[in-house]
Amino acid sequence: MKAQADKVLKEAVARGDVPGVVAVATDRKGQTYEGGFGKRVLGDAAEMTPDTVGWIASMTKAVTGAAAMQQVERGKLGLDTPAKAVLPALGDVSVLEGFDSGGKPKMRKAKRDITLRHLLTHTAGFGYDIWNADLAKYQESEGVPGIISCQDKALTTPLLFDPGERWYYGINIDWAGKMVEAAAGKKLGQVLRDDLLGPLGMNDTAFHISDGMRKRMAKIHHRGPDGALTADPALEIPQEPEFEMGGGGLYSTAGDYLKFVRMMLNEGKADNGKAVMKPETVATMSKNAMGESRVTLLKTAAPPFSNDAEFFPGLDKQWGLSFMINNEEAPTGRSAGGLAWAGLANTYYWIDQKKGVGGVYITQILPFADVKSLPLFYAFESAVYGK
Repeated sequence: MKAQADKVLKEAVARGDVPGVVAVATDRKGQTYEGGFGKRVLGDAAEMTPDTVGWIASMTKAVTGAAAMQQVERGKLGLDTPAKAVLPALGDVSVLEGFDSGGKPKMRKAKRDITLRHLLTHTAGFGYDIWNADLAKYQESEGVPGIISCQDKALTTPLLFDPGERWYYGINIDWAGKMVEAAAGKKLGQVLRDDLLGPLGMNDTAFHISDGMRKRMAKIHHRGPDGALTADPALEIPQEPEFEMGGGGLYSTAGDYLKFVRMMLNEGKADNGKAVMKPETVATMSKNAMGESRVTLLKTAAPPFSNDAEFFPGLDKQWGLSFMINNEEAPTGRSAGGLAWAGLANTYYWIDQKKGVGGVYITQILPFADVKSLPLFYAFESAVYGK
């Protein structure tokens, strides 16, 4: 397995498919593979080593989701009670029905209340502007900044449909992070540190980039229309944010995130055997939690940031409590019922509880679902399964 994984990653770097890549794999007992190849920044000397720090973007969602479920365990939050009881602002959200002739948004009251379950399964009705042109138009019309600004006003976008109707990927887990803060009475980063990151030994994972982390950071690269990659030294999540972005603000290393993957493989236990969540909570998180809804293609509305994106097109996919679930075996060897998701800069992970296997893969490339990086992730995962 090591020889095959090394081969696919090394060859991709040699071809110039990616500037650098780190990939790791685990079983329930511990790490089974670790590899780092290429450069942290194209043209620089620093190697892409396994301890390289990257922006993991929406891989943050699973960690925030787990923190929310810890609050559910403690009776501080309810999955199916109206979220407005904790965050009154969620009782005032309207549904966008289009725009009038002057370009102003037409709104109506939502038919039902938003719940934490809706937020964790992306069925509340929220979206992201990079996959929805109407949201981008609304933000421009109303002066609402993008979510990556980490300004509170960025959360004031409308719903695209009534809560519970269907799956649509959006800022839901940023709102779930706000619910965690309200329940715990602390900032999200502190809750994560106290309840998850600290107990799991994830010392290189944070919203705030420490000096030690910064020395090991890879920079994000943009792939142009001609396929060429250019480093962007300026792109960084605000380090003095109005709110800590539970949907996408964390920086981490592949090995650190693998500890979270392993916790999910081990029914809520950290590597030292101590429980951070109950086995029944992990089981609940790992099952479809949105009824008959299905995960669908993310159609880009902002090509510099994302290509059209869907994992394993044609496979039936649903959503647990902050994970995508493939209902059929994937071509890579991932079991039916596998958990997974990704980050915007082409970071990916999967958790196969049936076979007791998981992995994390980190590059730093935009747009999402990159034409070279996503296939390389699949090739790495396939190598882990010996496919």
